[in-house]
Amino acid sequence: MTKLITAFIVIVVIYCGYHLFVYWEKVKNEEETRQKQATGREINPETLAGLPYNLRDSLAAAQRQGSAATRTWLKQFGPQLQDPRKAWIELDFCEAITREAPNEAKQLFKAVKDRTPQTSPVWKRVKQLEKSYE
Repeated sequence: MTKLITAFIVIVVIYCGYHLFVYWEKVKNEEETRQKQATGREINPETLAGLPYNLRDSLAAAQRQGSAATRTWLKQFGPQLQDPRKAWIELDFCEAITREAPNEAKQLFKAVKDRTPQTSPVWKRVKQLEKSYE
């Protein structure tokens, strides 16, 4: 009889241990997923608000032509842009001119950082680039 009780206790412990392990894995996976969503959220710059529809083609053409064309485009159409899309475009431009005009890139980055709130979808990118421009 004691052998039967011992076997029953062992089976119950193994069963409970297995369910505890499954629950632990579920909680761990949910936590990892939550962290990835909070910190690793991919932002599609095309979906950011602030770029008038009629300027999309001219922006793409300017970016293909290089940093000089993008600089001209920003001077001409910059006042028509709004954040967060404007900040994203300017950060792209900062990265493009870093080697040829590092001081201009630093000044532009500082201006973008100063006007970008922490709640902005661009804030994560600003924090990633911060070490490069300060």
